[in-house]
Amino acid sequence: MHDDALVDQSSTDLAVTIGARVRQERQARGWTLDQLAASARVSRRLVINVEQGAANPSLGSLLRISDALGVGLPTLVAPPQPRQVKVTRHGDGVVLWNGKNGGRGVLVASAELPDVIGLWDWTLAPGDRHGSEAHRPGTVELLQVQYGTITVNVVDEAVILGPGDAASFPGDVAHDYANPGAQPAMFSMAVFQPDMDAGLQPEPASD
Repeated sequence: MHDDALVDQSSTDLAVTIGARVRQERQARGWTLDQLAASARVSRRLVINVEQGAANPSLGSLLRISDALGVGLPTLVAPPQPRQVKVTRHGDGVVLWNGKNGGRGVLVASAELPDVIGLWDWTLAPGDRHGSEAHRPGTVELLQVQYGTITVNVVDEAVILGPGDAASFPGDVAHDYANPGAQPAMFSMAVFQPDMDAGLQPEPASD
């Protein structure tokens, strides 16, 4: 099987997994499609397509849906592992972002306490940029550059980081990561989200 076919099959399997989880979480709360769409600030059509495994939603849309459901993003994308030690082998992380120049954002590990912690590997090709809207209130991000140079923009503050440099910043404001250099850059990132069960309610369904 060619590499492209493997990637296509992996994307299809992930879409089906996400769809089943979204539908399960929505139905467990007794929500309609309209309620979830309104609470997540996405279209009803997108929710339907996601639940049917027919959509490849953006990372931003997935975050809005997971926040609306009051669960961590890992709940939607990771297969269940009925063990205390959850292992992700090298190369088996969930790719949730692909940059236009070849970069990738990969979720490699997570824990729900009920606070949610996600560990990511990010690669930014030269010229790649990932912009992120504000996450759930209280979200904090920590990252360390493994190689290359990246620029982190948080609201109106820009910080340039090189190999070994680390930073922490609030994730509940607009932010982005960019590679302005001529060489690829890689960084590891941990994202902390406070208690996902804390009182999120859906918008009323439309008549």
